[in-house]
Amino acid sequence: MEKENQTDARSALLKKIELLSLGRRVRRARNLCGFSETVLATASGLDTDYLGEIEGGGHDLLFSELCEICDVLRCDIAALTKGIPHLPA
Repeated sequence: MEKENQTDARSALLKKIELLSLGRRVRRARNLCGFSETVLATASGLDTDYLGEIEGGGHDLLFSELCEICDVLRCDIAALTKGIPHLPA
């Protein structure tokens, strides 16, 4: 049981790290495009607070939402998500 709890804790930590990485990448791409959070959120059909949570790594997002964000930013979804999730060697 303890080993299962450790595995669950490790999985949760890895997911948080991955969400932080993705959020930072979205924020970086948004800044490179010169968009405010409000502009990107509106153009992507998202709430500004929700986009802020995504960028902060505090919220998982749907694939369709990520596609919309990438479409607005005109960035390649594969490039934005490269290495996420991190696969163990």
